[in-house]
Amino acid sequence: MISEDVDRIFLLDSNPEVMKYIGVPPVTKLEQSAETIRKIQKQYTENGIARWAVIEKETNLLIGWSGLKFLTEPLNGFKNVYELGYRFLPEFWGKGFATEAANAVLEYGLKELNLDKIYACADIKNVESNKILKEKLGFESKGTFVDELDNATCYWYELEKNNFTKN
Repeated sequence: MISEDVDRIFLLDSNPEVMKYIGVPPVTKLEQSAETIRKIQKQYTENGIARWAVIEKETNLLIGWSGLKFLTEPLNGFKNVYELGYRFLPEFWGKGFATEAANAVLEYGLKELNLDKIYACADIKNVESNKILKEKLGFESKGTFVDELDNATCYWYELEKNNFTKN
């Protein structure tokens, strides 16, 4: 992601529907999105991985992102592990973009970075995201936990390298 993506990231992160299950409120200022991009770039500089912009071929516009985050703060008791994440504008939901992008990220993480395991989580109310993680990407649910950001109950998922099959 680059600083020129700030308007599209703002469009994404200021949308209440997009942010409904994220655990943080929608952003209200462009500078907040600029800070998000700086954090993503810092993650890349420090850890060699980050969230990748997903660009629609027909329009050449950023429609969302997908990528790995190296967890430096505990999440569900896990720290110093890699977590898959993705976020898309609502008009691109249900069209396979999340699955396609996440598959590319998983292949990169498990094959190129040679990770043994990748983690993910989703609010239990986010039916579609849970379906993507479990049914389309092959993650295994390992139980639930309460996210400290918003007190939401979330499913915790793991995907081991030997269980990964690109869909």
